[in-house]
Amino acid sequence: MIFRQLFDAESSTYTYLLGDETTRQAVLIDPVIEQVDRDLKLVGELGLTLTHVFDTHVHADHVTASGVLRERTQATVVGSKGGAACANVQVGHGDEVRVGQCVFQVLATPGHTDDSVSYLLGDRVFTGDALLVRGNGRTDFQNGNASQLYDSLTRVLFRLPDETLVYPAHDYHGHMVTSIGEEKRHNPRVAGRSREEFIAIMENLHLPRPRKIDLAVPANRACGHTAPSPQGA
Repeated sequence: MIFRQLFDAESSTYTYLLGDETTRQAVLIDPVIEQVDRDLKLVGELGLTLTHVFDTHVHADHVTASGVLRERTQATVVGSKGGAACANVQVGHGDEVRVGQCVFQVLATPGHTDDSVSYLLGDRVFTGDALLVRGNGRTDFQNGNASQLYDSLTRVLFRLPDETLVYPAHDYHGHMVTSIGEEKRHNPRVAGRSREEFIAIMENLHLPRPRKIDLAVPANRACGHTAPSPQGA
């Protein structure tokens, strides 16, 4: 398998490129619209064909490149059943998506948003904003729910093997990867915490409103296409 981890500095977003060495089919997970040319250049340099684009959820801090990539490559856009209606394939817990010989298992991991999913491939899982390195996504917008996220972390993700590598959609402290076992032991918000303790932590983060939320959420519900301005506006 071909694997690359890419970074958008403005939004601190990780985009992941995975390719099947036999069929040369590839997928981009959580692509950022400003990085389309970079990502497609790399796909070409590696001799791959982009056949799929996965979004883990409707992001609030950047605009997805899924729609633009679909237009430029005819790739299939995959998202959650509760997410963008414009996705070609809408998936739920237990579904599988094949990219060449790579078989991704969909895990429903809501709580950061109500449409959040993770994608499990062998020994690694792409968790979006549900599970971060020593953290997790906030729960104060887009139908976020701290109790639901606690279940997603403890009853879904933490039941994966400890050695499973965790690749999140964001990091703000220079970390690139973690593991399920590390987060079960060292994640300060959830490791050893009760549901009530976790909810109290999430209710007292006092984070600023995401700068791009008013643009990003409606755009991402349209696979990255912003709505035209009303006539005369």
